[in-house]
Amino acid sequence: MGKNNILITGDFCPVNRINELASSGNNRLLFNDFLPQLLNSGMVVTNLECPLTDSDSKIRKSGPSLKGSVMTAGLLADSGFNLVTLANNHIMDFGPSGMFSTIAACRSKGIGYVGVGATIDEARKIFYTVLGDVKIAVLNFSENEFSTTHNNSPGSNPLDPISNYSDIKQAKSEADYVIVIVHGGHEFYNLPSPRIKSTLRFFADAGADAVVQHHAHCHSGYEIYNGIPIFYGLGNFLFDIPEKRDSTWNLGYAVELIPGSDPSFRIIPYQQCNGEVGVKLLGGEQLNAFLENIKVMNEIIADDEALGIEFGRYCARVKKMYLSFLEPHSLQLLHVLQSRKFFPSFLSRKKRTLYSNLIRCESHRDVLIYLLDQDRNVG
Repeated sequence: MGKNNILITGDFCPVNRINELASSGNNRLLFNDFLPQLLNSGMVVTNLECPLTDSDSKIRKSGPSLKGSVMTAGLLADSGFNLVTLANNHIMDFGPSGMFSTIAACRSKGIGYVGVGATIDEARKIFYTVLGDVKIAVLNFSENEFSTTHNNSPGSNPLDPISNYSDIKQAKSEADYVIVIVHGGHEFYNLPSPRIKSTLRFFADAGADAVVQHHAHCHSGYEIYNGIPIFYGLGNFLFDIPEKRDSTWNLGYAVELIPGSDPSFRIIPYQQCNGEVGVKLLGGEQLNAFLENIKVMNEIIADDEALGIEFGRYCARVKKMYLSFLEPHSLQLLHVLQSRKFFPSFLSRKKRTLYSNLIRCESHRDVLIYLLDQDRNVG
């Protein structure tokens, strides 16, 4: 490749105005002053947050089903991208055909991929490449939603610290520089939970030279843990949702890694799809405010007690929503009446205690997931 830097970006989802530009191949209007960053990097990685497919056959799931044009692969290739991470919660939105269409589109343009496969063994495959005289390994895991596979069916590589540990150790034995990219976290919450912090540190202890996370649709901070940089959330890279403008949805940063005997990194903050379509580098007061916000988050991440307090506050904010998920009905009016205490909850203290144990205990959870998946796949 001739260049020794690696550029990693967050969620790229070619929908709405981005889809129009991706289909036309207009990368200069889409990437603006960020384009030189892409073209001058030895290795450029993005999380492709949806399948590239013409299929209209959605899977049964909760949440939105996303897809982009297969022509997006050409725009990515022309803009310097040479690897996409596909272990995320949307890659299977249009079933195996959508996933395989994405792989075929990327391969046709010379773009590598990591994090999915026809089976769990294929999904776990490590991506290797050589950058200068350094052998690079990239591993990609996704928190378990509707996309992950645990058997001989197609899907994305699941977050499973036991198997993930084994794969990181293998990568470390075969490569000079190991990057772990995780798709996970709490949407619209800009800090890691204590569990996430512990898990990503575990990956660093296992042998990763850098750990990067995305998914929350807002950027988070980072830390240097035993010499290993861990980035807890890059934010969206390109994801055009009109109702999300003028919010943290529109801010993020890319990570530039420079492997070698004395590895280094830098973050590259930007604004995306806020009014004008595309991504643009931050500067002036906007950049200063962004970096100050990162500094505050970094201080919280470094303090376990402060991080726990912030996670408690987040849980308090989403309490009503999560408790409504547990109610044995989906009537919006009834949810409103219950939230205003005009109608009692169906969840007694005894039932909440039972749910707590069923979800907390790994053995109970295994059975629940199996039975619920069986029911989802019927009819």
